[in-house]
Amino acid sequence: MQVYRGMDIGTAKPSAEEQARVPHFMVDVADPTDTYTVATFQQVARDALKSHEGRLLVVGGSGLHMRAVLDPLDFPPHDPDVRAAVAGMSDDARVAELLEADPAAAEVIDMRNPRRVERAVEVLRITGLTPSVRFNHPNAQQVREYVPLIPFHAFGIDPGDRLEARARARVSKMLDHGLMDEVAGLELGETAGQAVGYKQLRPVVEGKAQLATAVEDIVRATLALAKRQRTFFRRDPRITWLPWADTLDGRYVALRAAVDKVLS
Repeated sequence: MQVYRGMDIGTAKPSAEEQARVPHFMVDVADPTDTYTVATFQQVARDALKSHEGRLLVVGGSGLHMRAVLDPLDFPPHDPDVRAAVAGMSDDARVAELLEADPAAAEVIDMRNPRRVERAVEVLRITGLTPSVRFNHPNAQQVREYVPLIPFHAFGIDPGDRLEARARARVSKMLDHGLMDEVAGLELGETAGQAVGYKQLRPVVEGKAQLATAVEDIVRATLALAKRQRTFFRRDPRITWLPWADTLDGRYVALRAAVDKVLS
């Protein structure tokens, strides 16, 4: 979400001073009304990697975006007309179309998941590629086996066991720094409007919800997001995990020692 201009406080965006000290990429590259897809992020981030000599740090909380940059993830195209046509079909009709084109489709996608089936039919109509063909593509196999496209060393800091207290403190701090005014001053598109904090505070700005209720919703959404991302990252065998330390200095010392060990 740091790609969006104006979404500064709620995304913990690096300050102007911090960005002046170290070159940053993928910050403030889109308007919040834009739909900035993972595929777009992948291309722009890879261009940044190619343009910069020396080591770069890939940081952040989204496992999908990290893998999109470093691993050979492919994103089939979208077509709004095709999507609308497929969305207008019944679940049974979509399954039937998929199985007619690919009798083995049920072996590679969950036919009980309407969203996955709908997307598979859309991709089939646009590209002619069946789920089985896509599943057996070399890139897909590399992704499943965690074979990167771009060599890297990965480190993760375990979030510890006091997430709720930290989440509440973070929400309070963001509000103190003007998050409400930031939300009120932005026009958010479909993607940016789903960002944690912005989504929950928009009804407050519009006079449709109470701040106290929104704060609780933000905390719950933050914890749910943290849980999903932790599960996502924990599946990746390439990540070296470090224990949580309460101080920034403590986390830095542990991370620096792990990095030095790998790179020595």
